Amino acid sequence: MTAAVELEAVSFGYRVGQRVLEDVDLRIAEGEFVAVAGPNGGGKTTLLRIVLGLERPSAGRARLFGEPAHRFSRRRALGYLAQRSEVGGDAPTTVRELVSAGRLAAGRSFGPMRRRDRELVTEAIERVGLGAVVDSPLRTLSGGMQQRAFIAKALAAAPSLLVLDEPTTGVDAESQESIAALLDRLHSELGVTILYVSHEFGAVERFVERIVLVRRTMVFDGPPSALPGVWHDPSHVHA
Repeated sequence: MTAAVELEAVSFGYRVGQRVLEDVDLRIAEGEFVAVAGPNGGGKTTLLRIVLGLERPSAGRARLFGEPAHRFSRRRALGYLAQRSEVGGDAPTTVRELVSAGRLAAGRSFGPMRRRDRELVTEAIERVGLGAVVDSPLRTLSGGMQQRAFIAKALAAAPSLLVLDEPTTGVDAESQESIAALLDRLHSELGVTILYVSHEFGAVERFVERIVLVRRTMVFDGPPSALPGVWHDPSHVHA
């Protein structure tokens, strides 16, 4: 299968002699649902930045859909949910307005949205189950519903790769389960490649096809059923 993400012998350090990542090889095929987990400070955020082309490896090669990640020409193909996404303060932004902003990633940078843009916005909102609150201010929604709105914003650009950085931070256990199930359904319905990055895999473990554990280098890459028993202990992941 065609690779959405390819890292070959990637190393990276912010300072000379201090490597955050060391000799990482990772290949994610188009259509896969993969979780990257590891302890805080283990390098997973740096790995994510390299995947997105925001950092260049000190050594090795990073590619997106066959192109060098730092020069990837189809940025509109990337849907990105940043860590702790939020709308500032008491802004009265509604769900519809937030998700409509996602069409900016698809080139709708000025002027009224066209019919197809509006259809994609409505479709994204319905897919995440927020049709009943489409005109509600985001600030009035629960943390889990707000995260669904940001996922819809990313979906509105019709991405080929959906990248989520700590998408369940700050939401309760029930919402974490709900978001994990939502991502599984989106993966099945849309066939979109999903890269889920978190300090723990938790609720998403039963849905992903592979889990990649990073602690400066890759210490595991395989199906959840093959995880070493020690990694099922959340305290080890947080270490």
